[in-house]
Amino acid sequence: MVYRRMMSRGFVACTKKAMPALVAMLAMQLAGPMPQAVAANYPDHTIKVVTPFAPGAASDVELRYLAAKMSDALHVGVVVENRPGSGGVVAGRTVVNAAPDGYTIAWVGNSTAIGVSLFREPLDPRKVMRPIVGVSEFSNLFVTSEKSKFHTLQDVITFARKNPNMLKIGTSGAGTSNNLVAHLFALQSNLKVTIVPYRGPSELQIAIARGDIDLLINAYAGLQGVLKAHQARALAITSAKRDPEVPDVPTMAEAGVPNFVVTSWNAFYGPKGMPPEAVKVLETVVTKILQQPDTIAKFKSIGFDATAVPSDQLGKRMEFEIDRWHKVIQAAGIEKQ
Repeated sequence: MVYRRMMSRGFVACTKKAMPALVAMLAMQLAGPMPQAVAANYPDHTIKVVTPFAPGAASDVELRYLAAKMSDALHVGVVVENRPGSGGVVAGRTVVNAAPDGYTIAWVGNSTAIGVSLFREPLDPRKVMRPIVGVSEFSNLFVTSEKSKFHTLQDVITFARKNPNMLKIGTSGAGTSNNLVAHLFALQSNLKVTIVPYRGPSELQIAIARGDIDLLINAYAGLQGVLKAHQARALAITSAKRDPEVPDVPTMAEAGVPNFVVTSWNAFYGPKGMPPEAVKVLETVVTKILQQPDTIAKFKSIGFDATAVPSDQLGKRMEFEIDRWHKVIQAAGIEKQ
């Protein structure tokens, strides 16, 4: 017996009072290594990143470039699994239901924050996931046809106020980021407009070039074709500062719409129980990759700004975005999907 052997070695002080500590020590030894010890070797095999975007989408291209860089830095495979559907809910549930060991993580973004208020059966990242690191963000442009009578955003606002519901704003599908930007613009500027959802950037570009819509809201990556062909002109950008890619385009504040800064974003999240040591490893590695000149240039070429956001700040960003879009969805009367 352990107690008898300890007594024989002179551990007379091992009384009933000391027994609980001894039992706890023995239990720890029998239980094997603690999670922290396992996490210290992280990662030692392939990491899977589940994304809600379809193969070939700009965010998918961005992620695959980053995954290759992460694989080189971590010396393990980093593979991408596409699980599109339901605004990121399908992909999110795949990660939430996986083992919380840091080997299955999620690629999330604005759609995840929007989905909390948009879907009848949402996935709330605040309850079932933990932030790892923010990766990138991008702004939206307010664009009109080159043949349009609107030359400034104030021209658009003046027309909309004089002609309720006559101004047609084209966006992606209902509940998408740029669609909600249009609703936010109308609500904040107290305008009555007609918001027309399209299936994607190509349809939007055709619509603005033909004059089917008066205004188009989308990311620069989805507008390069019509802008470079001089079929459309940008009136404002939703970032806090002007974008070097389109330096002549004013910010919303410069265009006469104050307190209107909206950027979409992408980030890594993990299951709620993911070890903090694994979070730290990924956060550190990804942050270093995002500071590399070739990463910055690659992201910029497909319309993204490499922007590392620490895990604690990322959680606050998610909270802010969920609250913001909840208010817009309610005020606009957008039905749950």
